[in-house]
Amino acid sequence: MRTNFDFAPYRRSTVGFDRLFDLLETGMRGDGLDGYPPFDLARDGEDSYRITVAVAGFRPEEIEVVAQQNLLTITGKRAEDQDRGEYLHRGIAARPFERRFQLADFIEVRSASFENGLLTIALQRVVPEAMKPRKIEIGHGSAAPERLDAPANKIVEAA
Repeated sequence: MRTNFDFAPYRRSTVGFDRLFDLLETGMRGDGLDGYPPFDLARDGEDSYRITVAVAGFRPEEIEVVAQQNLLTITGKRAEDQDRGEYLHRGIAARPFERRFQLADFIEVRSASFENGLLTIALQRVVPEAMKPRKIEIGHGSAAPERLDAPANKIVEAA
């Protein structure tokens, strides 16, 4: 069974949708993600979202959250446990991780908090004023703009 889809015919007949097709192809590949660490994605309101990542065993200073353009990257790397003794069983995952989230246009990271082994990142959609719909008032009177009468073209002869 074929699991991939060829977007080449669509790429040839569209302009400006390259990023969309790249996102679709990346999502179909899965990029080798193994689902670690697990996360929840919630909608808190019309334009607000929340990502909660389970990072048990990590301290806040061992986690880095970076937002750049339309990409949110969460990276975790634990410090070495040298004075904690010998483990008979280690069930809490302590491996380094990197989790990436593609953000839509105008999504901004508002805050990040860490409590009880959960990293919570608040996101907000902020549409610029220039992009918001606005009502155009219809004026009364002449539809043609006023024109300034330009002086007649004069030809000056050099002597």
